[in-house]
Amino acid sequence: MMENEDSVWDGTASLVEIRRDLHAHPEVGWKEFRTTALVATELGRLGFTLHLGEEALAVEQRLGVPDEDEIAAARARASDESAPEEVLKQMGNSTGLVAERTYGDATGPVVGIRVDMDALEIVETRDDTHAPMRDGFVSRHSKEMHACGHDGHTAIGIGIAREIGESAFDGTLKLFFQPAEEGGRGAIPMSKSGHVDDVDYFAALHLGLGNETGTIIAGYDRPLCNCKFLVRFTGQSAHAGNAPQKGSNALQAAMTAIQNLYAIPRHSDGASRVNVGKVSSPNGQNVISDHAELIIEVRGETTAVNDYMMEKSRHIVAHSAAMHEVEYDIETYGKTTTFEADDEMITAVSDAAATVKGVTNVSKRERFGASEDASFLIQRVQENGGKATYVGIGSDHPNGHHTPNFDIDETSVRIAVDVLLKTIATVDS
Repeated sequence: MMENEDSVWDGTASLVEIRRDLHAHPEVGWKEFRTTALVATELGRLGFTLHLGEEALAVEQRLGVPDEDEIAAARARASDESAPEEVLKQMGNSTGLVAERTYGDATGPVVGIRVDMDALEIVETRDDTHAPMRDGFVSRHSKEMHACGHDGHTAIGIGIAREIGESAFDGTLKLFFQPAEEGGRGAIPMSKSGHVDDVDYFAALHLGLGNETGTIIAGYDRPLCNCKFLVRFTGQSAHAGNAPQKGSNALQAAMTAIQNLYAIPRHSDGASRVNVGKVSSPNGQNVISDHAELIIEVRGETTAVNDYMMEKSRHIVAHSAAMHEVEYDIETYGKTTTFEADDEMITAVSDAAATVKGVTNVSKRERFGASEDASFLIQRVQENGGKATYVGIGSDHPNGHHTPNFDIDETSVRIAVDVLLKTIATVDS
């Protein structure tokens, strides 16, 4: 850990120090102002052209953006924690960064690497056996934690930027520091920004995922499509004892919807999922509920199956509202799609990984069992004739992702940088 916990990286901080600094200052989706500003400052020193905030994204395509007060508070906190003011001004009200630089004689390909930056709304454990707590870089932000390894991902992106100039690369490198991966909110606006349209070779990456340090998955693919949405039921309050017949019960509509959402028939064309993650109805026990909210997600093995799950969900919500004579609205706040990794990129990654110190096992292709919004960036690259993959970087971790005790093996950061650098050299040869 750097001596001053809020010091700006001076260009000499190691990748482990950077990762630990980020871990200590986690920022959830669309609030990554400090992270974006410090990364931009570091890459600016390295000669990269920077596209910050609203220049990095098609901002009108953003999903699940916090309200203005939350954004303002996140910016203010970033400023208090030594984010450069000039960079914060350039970002506007959106996080995210695309950094690009051309090397050599520029005759080589355009290579894109995507890393994500956001944390999760989780309270990190204060157990002394937890390495960030023991070694002094536990989260300083209440109810925010890097519980998925995105702090390591960001450090990997910086490591690639620092060291690519020492290789024999003769093309253009584009680094996509993506906000709001959690919930599937950030990749759509980044994929529609135009920055990815000329990319010839593209790789996204993830640490851990149950793989031991030294294991490389050259091509995760076929993640489940996903849609996350908020449902609001609006009814009419009334006294539950004196005049219940005068009310329209929003909570009853929500409960009816929940029961029937879990009863959606499974689809014969592929795996499907549905889950209600949160129910809220802030009313007293003697008040007919006039407001209820559900946070729901559906998943499908294919786009068609996911669309089927979403269509059935909308139908159930509408009829649950009608049954209980309440109004409703549905707001989509996150979405992912699916993809298949390209053989050419899988070969490039696996060949590169086989030469990297610390790599002990290389798997060419595995099924990605969850969902991942890098899918939209990968899909966009492929639609424009480029080749893409999603790389798994093994990292020992004591607990599963998205848990209060999650941590990474920091040696995996170095392995990831080396694998990606050699992959870039491979596709340029």
